[in-house]
Amino acid sequence: METIRQIILTRRPQGIPKISDFALATAPMPVAGPGQMLVKMRVCSLDPAIRGFLDDRPSYLPPVAIGAPINGMSLGEVVESHNPEWPVGSLLRTFATWSDHYVVRADALGLERVNAAAGVPLEHYMGALGPVGLTAWVGLFEIGKAKAGDTVLVSAAAGATGSTVVQLAKAAGCRVIGLAGSADKTRIVSDLGADAVIDYRATDDLTAAIRAAAPDGIDVYFDNVGGETLDAVLPLMRLHGRIALCGMIAQYNDADHPHGIQNLWQLVVNRVSIRGFLTYDHPEVLDRAQSELDSLAADGRLKPLATVREGFEKLPEAFIALMSGQTTGKTLVRV
Repeated sequence: METIRQIILTRRPQGIPKISDFALATAPMPVAGPGQMLVKMRVCSLDPAIRGFLDDRPSYLPPVAIGAPINGMSLGEVVESHNPEWPVGSLLRTFATWSDHYVVRADALGLERVNAAAGVPLEHYMGALGPVGLTAWVGLFEIGKAKAGDTVLVSAAAGATGSTVVQLAKAAGCRVIGLAGSADKTRIVSDLGADAVIDYRATDDLTAAIRAAAPDGIDVYFDNVGGETLDAVLPLMRLHGRIALCGMIAQYNDADHPHGIQNLWQLVVNRVSIRGFLTYDHPEVLDRAQSELDSLAADGRLKPLATVREGFEKLPEAFIALMSGQTTGKTLVRV
C-alpha cells in the first residue's frame, strides 16, 4: 500500500512550540473521489496563525486534534484529477494539511489556481506573490484605505506580511515607518525602502520613538503584533486614522494572558477606525490585488523576502524558528 508523510500534533504546545510537540507519521495514500483532485505538496507556508490552531480554544478555524496533521496553506501540483477544471499538472494554492499528498475539492478553502511565470521561483507564489501579498494589499488598501501622502506605520516590518506592506505603501506614494526587533531586521526594512525604521527592542519608550519618526501622527497602522505595541500606537493616530488588524503575534505563544489595552479612548478622541480582517473575506478585490502584485514584482518595486528550508521533515523546525522570531520575510518549506 502506498503511504504519505504527515506532520502530526502530539501534544498542545506551552508557549513557543517545541520539536517534541510534533511527530513525522505515515498514513495511507488518500483516494480522490468524483470531482476531487489528488495533490502533491510542492511548497508549504508557515504562518503565525497556525499557532492558534494548536491550542484547544475557539478560533476562526477548529483546533487541530491530538494525533491529527497540522493545518496550513499549501502550494501543490495536481497528480490525479477527477475534475476537468483542474487537469493533472495544474498548480494550486489551498488550505490543506501538513501532508505530502492530500485530496481537495473545487470548493476547498482558499483554493486558487497558480499561474507561475517563467523564471519566478515557485515559493514566491506562497509569499509576496501569493497569500502574503494579497493579505498585505487587502489590509493596506481595502481596510486601511492608504493613499499617496499618508504616513503608514507597519509592525513586524521584517516579517512576511510586514515586509510586503512596506513595499506596497512606498509604491503607492506613502511615507513608511517600520517596526522591527533587531539591528539586522531594521537594516532589511530600510533596504526595502522604509523612510524610518525603529528597533522596538532597543527603545525604552516606543511611543516616543514613533512620535519622533512621525511628529504629525499616523494615518494608517498595519498591525501584525497587537498587545503593548498597539497600545503604544493608539495615542499617535491622526484624526480619522485607520488601523488594520492583521495579526496578534505578541500573544500567540501565550494566549491565556493577553495584554489589556489601556488607550482605547484614543479611538474616540481621534475618531479612529480599527478593523480586523481575513483576506478571503474580500474576494471582489483579489484579482485586482494579484494583478498589482505581479506588476510591481515585474518592474522591481516588489522584492519577495523569504526564509526557505528544504525537505518536508523540516516543517516543525521552520515553524518553531518563525514563532521564535528567528526568520525574516515569509517562512517556507520546499518539498
